Amino acid sequence: MISTKGRYALRIMIDLAQHIDEGNIPLKEISERQKISKKYLEIIVKGLVKSDMICGISGKGGGYSLCRKPEDYTVGEILEIMEGEFAPVACLEEKAFECPLAHECHTLPMWKEYYKITKDFFYSKKLSDLL
Repeated sequence: MISTKGRYALRIMIDLAQHIDEGNIPLKEISERQKISKKYLEIIVKGLVKSDMICGISGKGGGYSLCRKPEDYTVGEILEIMEGEFAPVACLEEKAFECPLAHECHTLPMWKEYYKITKDFFYSKKLSDLL
């Protein structure tokens, strides 16, 4: 399940893409347009800035903007920054220890297929597709 953090991160990114020609967008404007608490948005944009997804500038004329063109972002990368890996079970996570039962696990092929479908779906969608 995708949390509000992931969903709101997408909404922030879409908002910035829609207003890309306006330069730096104050968080207050995003908050008002998206009807999301500014305080909650501050938490989300902090993660997006730290991950180099958006650029933030303080002071007069400051605000947030995309670091890249909308077509250069995938929905998958945005969601994974906010939510973590899409792996449905711990043994499929990138840094997982090898499970001693993997060779006899009857459910592992199903989890692998689900993981691939989910990841392929979200990484095939560009931010520009949502505009």
